[in-house]
Amino acid sequence: MITRVPHCSHWGAYTLLVDEGRIVGVEPFAHDPAPSELIHSVPAWASPERRVMRPMVREGWLADRQHSDRRGRGRERFVPVSWDAALDLVAGEIRRVSADHGNAAIFAGSYGWTSCGRFHHASTLLKRTLNLVGGFTGHVDTYSIAAGPVILRHTLGDDRACGGQANTLDSIAEHSQTLVVFGAMSPRTAQSEAGGIGAHHLETYLRRIVERGVRVILVSPLKDDLPDWVAAEWWPIRPNTDTALMLGLAGEIVRSGQQESDFLARCTSGSELYLAYLRGEGDGRPKDAEWASTITGLPAEAIRALARDLPRTRSMLTVSWSLQRAHHGEQPFWAALGLAAVIGQIGRPGGGVGYGYGSLGGVGAPFAIGKSPAMSQLSKPINSFIPVARISDMLLNPGGPYSYEGEDRRYPDIRLVYWAGGNPFHHHQDLNRLSEAWTRPETIIVQDPMFTATAKRADIVLPASTSIERNDLAGNKRSDFILAMGQAIAPLGEARSDFDIFNALSGKLGVAAAFNEGRDEMGWIRHLYEESRNHAQQHHHFEMPDFETFWAQGHAPCPVQRDHTYLAAFREDPEAHPLDTESGLIVLGSATLARLGYADCGPHPAWIEPAEWLGRAQAGELHLISHQPKGRLHSQLETAEASLAGKREGREQVMLHPGDASVRGIADGQTVRLWNARGACLATAQVTDSVAAGVAILPTGAWFTPAEAEGPELSGNPNVLTLDIGSSAFGQGCSAHTCLVRIEAHAGDAGDAVRIYDAHLAAILPT
Repeated sequence: MITRVPHCSHWGAYTLLVDEGRIVGVEPFAHDPAPSELIHSVPAWASPERRVMRPMVREGWLADRQHSDRRGRGRERFVPVSWDAALDLVAGEIRRVSADHGNAAIFAGSYGWTSCGRFHHASTLLKRTLNLVGGFTGHVDTYSIAAGPVILRHTLGDDRACGGQANTLDSIAEHSQTLVVFGAMSPRTAQSEAGGIGAHHLETYLRRIVERGVRVILVSPLKDDLPDWVAAEWWPIRPNTDTALMLGLAGEIVRSGQQESDFLARCTSGSELYLAYLRGEGDGRPKDAEWASTITGLPAEAIRALARDLPRTRSMLTVSWSLQRAHHGEQPFWAALGLAAVIGQIGRPGGGVGYGYGSLGGVGAPFAIGKSPAMSQLSKPINSFIPVARISDMLLNPGGPYSYEGEDRRYPDIRLVYWAGGNPFHHHQDLNRLSEAWTRPETIIVQDPMFTATAKRADIVLPASTSIERNDLAGNKRSDFILAMGQAIAPLGEARSDFDIFNALSGKLGVAAAFNEGRDEMGWIRHLYEESRNHAQQHHHFEMPDFETFWAQGHAPCPVQRDHTYLAAFREDPEAHPLDTESGLIVLGSATLARLGYADCGPHPAWIEPAEWLGRAQAGELHLISHQPKGRLHSQLETAEASLAGKREGREQVMLHPGDASVRGIADGQTVRLWNARGACLATAQVTDSVAAGVAILPTGAWFTPAEAEGPELSGNPNVLTLDIGSSAFGQGCSAHTCLVRIEAHAGDAGDAVRIYDAHLAAILPT
């Protein structure tokens, strides 16, 4: 008899069909107009392949503890131990490091996407546990978006415009006349949402945009960053030069006298400094169409024509999160704000600027105005953190200086790393550098369902269950539903839920009562749902079903804001609705940044050459973009059917323009080698005219598979090539998209990368 179990993952809600403890089918959520195909990969979690099946300890660490040879990580065999013994070891290390070095020596950044569940949220539960015993060093911002929020918090007072609360897409679809998409607005990335999503709305709004005949311009090196049925004008820009295009458009508008002077005077501060830069008063070079053309590779006449049209039509600028994952990534977000301010339509329906549409499924959709279910990390005893992408810097330079948002700080001396539910050997840049940094901590603990490249390099490995092996609930500030996540199958092997692991660890540390507050799994799930339900009723007079009804039907709608126009009240009366900035207005010229004097993030939006780009490329170099794949989320479900469909020979495909492939003697389907000074990897060539000349595109998420001897990484992981530097001294975001590489045909048999990874893993697992 088949049992129907409501569930949810980061790529949407669905129903699992279970027969005698085995998943036999997956059905999309009835209220989702565009469900992701990734939901059909979920049953792969039930396979023992690549799963962590029992607690294990690295042989060398078990013998010598903190004095072990740390270069044995990833090479030495693991020894199986009991749960009780494993938790004793973990608790002992937390006590030792806290007593000998202080709690700042414990790094629990634990950036991960293991489960969308709001209760069994591994990172939150880890931090909750450690906050009860003195705290830890954590991280701020995310790999997805860091430089962008930092500059917007300074120039707009908060980062709502890139978190889903700029103009909603329903308003854009009905009111915009010209839509300029900088980067992407793709269902490929919109299929996923942190914390789960009920309904995918992007395609619905894009079809309405097409129906209304809105002029759409896609500014991107990849034509597929909008669906082909949108029939957008494709502007194949050089990567990392969007700032120059934005400045050139703004400069042309100012030169022709079409700027909205009243808006600039009433609603912005420092605009005189910004306008003077556009006129070239400081460097003698006006920022006009010709100037922008030489940098971007786009025709000057097309730039001039668009500059004429933007003030004359209701114009909306969208900037994808990807643009700020680059050297000086603050600048495209700030320059887009400057261009929108010059056009003067901020605060009007269908006009202005917004960030991240399509970067996740809920950005631009009607957003939740109630309380989203979430576990608390509790109060933080210490204020120790790093910008998320500075992990290698921290481990390699204990005590070294860094800056963040204008504050000078120093890296802590990390002795213990506890990583729960994530894979930095996917997310981080320059993985060869991270591999060296990973030898510095005395102890590394990894808690995860899967034997990822990070788990392979642990000293202690704890097996966590996947979401289909436990109960939970999903929902977030960008979802219009809260969703039940029922347990479908029993945990594999000796896996335990994240709550059970941390509850037991808290007991070893003497803080279990404060950790669990007297609630078990279902007690917490009920409590979190009722908090959201009561908030909706008390603050929004919105009636959500009682818990029993919610759990039985699998979903509950929550109050949302539709047809939202960002900064409408501020535009109407800036004095009555001031922004939380240095001036209370939109900051186009910053007194704070002028005082700080950073060379890489000055007092106004500016074009600053990145460390690597096509304008300074050597002969034969291509610009590498590492984007999200269609068949998985990050490195999750990397060997499931949807992900494997995008590979050839078990490795990722790199997209190349036909001209770039031809000059290198590369044919479609051929194994190629990509390399630069940081590393090398193999991939399979996909020759297509949908990518701009001079650009190579290689998806992220392939499980890091270095060759046993000296040689290239085998799976096609682009982060062996990417640049590990901060976006600027102000924002310190990652610079993954600032990357030049060389590519050549690879001679010889490289083998199947998936099978090679599994062979490497088998060599270190207990027999």
